[in-house]
Formats: sequence, structure tokens, C-alpha cells
Amino acid sequence: MKKALTHLKKSDAILASIIARVGPYRMTYRDPTFEALARSIVFQQLSTKAASTIYGRLEEAAGGKITPEAIQGLTVGEMRRAGLSKQKIGYIRDLAGHALEGKLVFERLHAMPDEEVIEVLTDIKGIGVWTAHMFLMFALRRPNVLPTGDFGIRSAIKQAYNKRALPKPKHIEKLAKSWHPYCSVASWYLWRSLDVPAAPAVRRTKKH
Repeated sequence: MKKALTHLKKSDAILASIIARVGPYRMTYRDPTFEALARSIVFQQLSTKAASTIYGRLEEAAGGKITPEAIQGLTVGEMRRAGLSKQKIGYIRDLAGHALEGKLVFERLHAMPDEEVIEVLTDIKGIGVWTAHMFLMFALRRPNVLPTGDFGIRSAIKQAYNKRALPKPKHIEKLAKSWHPYCSVASWYLWRSLDVPAAPAVRRTKKH
């Protein structure tokens, strides 16, 4: 991790100031399981508090652990009472079907490159690129993921780099060229930068 932080601090003055402000890198990881992916679906487009409540109810309804078999054993009504929307119920049940039918084997994901993992996951109803990116970062622990569509990342860049509007994916990719191969680490610091007091603006020096 020291190597990653040294690289990021040297490559980007603004990111260096964020790293200094946020402090030690403390990414929280989850195991790359069915449960982690189901959790990502539950948390889509919801506040952390609301999603946590719904997920807790779903976990309780599933008998304490969310597995493909447990989801298959629940009725739509039981999942609805947990607080899930009709759409998310369909997504989670489709995910369970993929796992039970052997279309998605979690043990095989470790050996796949990022692009292939994204392709496999986005083939499942309700799982888009954002969810695949989150799974790569927080479950498979991939070091160089850049979630350009994430609202938090876009907001943090707008704030830290004094942008007039939320940056578009292509602009984020251009900005992040110097962050490679540690975009996941840079992303974590950008998210955390929204939780700590803002620092005075740092001008980026142009390289000649």
C-alpha cells in the first residue's frame, strides 16, 4: 500500500492533499460471494441507512444468511415485506437462478481479468457496470478499478478539482491517467474526501 500511496501523491498534487487530509487507507472488503452481490443490488439507489434496514429484514427472512437456496425458498410477498421493490426482487431472484444453474460460479471469478468479470456480471438482470465495479473493488480486491459512473466519485472530483459541473466519464478517465495502476485506492480517497472538511484548493501544475 505504501507503493500505491507514494505513486498517487507524486502523480497528483490534489490527490496528495486529499490523502494527507483523510489519513490511513482503510478499505473494508467483503468476500466475493452471492451474498455480497445480492447486497449490492439491495443498496442500489438507496441511502446506506435505508438499504441496511431492508437488507437486515431480508437476511432475517432468509433464515440469517442470504444464499441462492434461501432466496429461492422465499416468496415474492416475503421479499416485498422486507422492503424490496418489485424490480429488485426480480433482480435478486434472477441472480439466485444464475448461481443455482451454474451460470455464475463465484470461485471462477478470481482468475478472470476485470473486463471479463464485468461481462459475466452484467449479463445478469439488474447488475450494471456500477455494481460490477463495486464487486471488483470491494469483493475481488482489484487495485485498478475506476467507477466513472459513481455519483460520489463525480461529486468528489467536482469539489476537489473545482469543476463547474459533475465531470463526465471521459473526463474522469483523462484526469485519472496518472493514477494507474491504483485507481481503486484513488477512488476510496475521493469517497472519503466528502466526509472530511475541505482543504484550500491546490493548483495542478502542468508538466512540460
